[in-house]
Amino acid sequence: MRFADMGLKAARSDSAVEAIYTAYGLVQKSAVLLEMNQSTQALPFLRQAQRLDDSLHLPMTGRVGEFELEAAWAQYYAARHTYLLAQQHWLKAYQKAKAAHMDVLLPRYLKQLSRFYDAHGQPAEAQRYSRIYLALADTLDAAEGGFHVAQYEGERIEQAKNAQIADLRHEQAIQVLRIKQRNLLLGGAFLIVVLLSGLGVFIYRQLQTNRRTLQQLRQAQNQLVQSEKWAFVGELSAGIAHELQNPLNFMKNFAEVSTKLVDGMGNSPAKEQNSLEQEILTGLRQNLREISEHGLRASAIIKNMLEHSRSGTSQPTLTDLNALAAEATQLAYQGFQTQDSAFKVALKTEYDAQLRPTLASPQDLSRVLINLCTNALQAVRQRQQTAEAGYEPEICVRTVQHNGAVEIRVCDNGTGMPESVQSQIFEPFFTTKAPGEGTGLGLSLSYDIVKKGHGGTINVNSEVGKGTEFIILLPCQ
Repeated sequence: MRFADMGLKAARSDSAVEAIYTAYGLVQKSAVLLEMNQSTQALPFLRQAQRLDDSLHLPMTGRVGEFELEAAWAQYYAARHTYLLAQQHWLKAYQKAKAAHMDVLLPRYLKQLSRFYDAHGQPAEAQRYSRIYLALADTLDAAEGGFHVAQYEGERIEQAKNAQIADLRHEQAIQVLRIKQRNLLLGGAFLIVVLLSGLGVFIYRQLQTNRRTLQQLRQAQNQLVQSEKWAFVGELSAGIAHELQNPLNFMKNFAEVSTKLVDGMGNSPAKEQNSLEQEILTGLRQNLREISEHGLRASAIIKNMLEHSRSGTSQPTLTDLNALAAEATQLAYQGFQTQDSAFKVALKTEYDAQLRPTLASPQDLSRVLINLCTNALQAVRQRQQTAEAGYEPEICVRTVQHNGAVEIRVCDNGTGMPESVQSQIFEPFFTTKAPGEGTGLGLSLSYDIVKKGHGGTINVNSEVGKGTEFIILLPCQ
């Protein structure tokens, strides 16, 4: 509508052809209003256009475009349900287009007439105009085909000429390029000789520099290896010294007490001698027992430290992880019962029957699983000792294979661990056990075996008062 108004405004601004352009503009605006189902608003514009047409006898086509006044009237009367007048105007539009040889408008008017007669119960007329439409369409298609053939032939001749011109230009460009290439080859050959001479000198000097750099790197590597060895020795020595300090202090104190007891025997009166000797002997036995226990603990600390330093060195073999887990679980449970025969726990196992043998170190993995099961047994016994009503200690070991990896889980319903402890449990010498009960190397050793020795991962999930779960993930090899 906005552009129709702009067209009318432009027509009225040109005084020379104002009437003709205005007539075209009025028809266009009335057509827009009819498309918007506003037939009442379109009527005044149609009447103005009709008056101009009656006075000017406007042709159906001109510089401005197609003057479709009759078609606009037909659409108006059809919208107003005045079908007889609509029919008359469609016929007028068709006759005018036919007389003016308006092949652009004829097909549209023929389709409108055919639809109009078909919609108003005149099938014979509808068929007649349909046949006329089809015949016209065939004629137009044939004419368009002939035009396309002529156009194609002209294009083919033009393409052949263009190709010939392009070949000539291409041949000329090749000749020019060959001349340039000859000149460039002469200059390039000279330049290559100069570059090769300079490159030879550069490569020789670079080789000398690389030899010196490689020698320096080897020296630095040897120094780094030696430094790492001494750093490990220092760390191992510091750990051993730290862990051995407590048992050695106990042994020293018990030895001093025993010496004082023996020295005190000679200073006692004769009457008290017999009873005092018995007490001293009992104390000496107890002290010697403590000295022996702490000596064994010191030996165990040294053994664990050496195992920690050698973790992951055994030869890997194809291993049945289900059998290995079952054996390690039973060994840990039996070893725990030798210390506390009255302790009972429910052992649950869920082994994946489809698990295939995996390349692993059975001795190292067995040590890991025994350590995890022993920790689980200690956790459930600690919770049981709190006399919690209805508590049943339980440990579960399961294996499963998925996504190209083997997963081993060891879980318990023991005391659990806070997050602050979980973040440190894999660090060497960290332990939550009472002094004299643990070295803090078990989980650190297990971490090194799984991660460094087998390329896997070991993680922990724990909640205070509910339990702990260790998850080992090993790649299938």
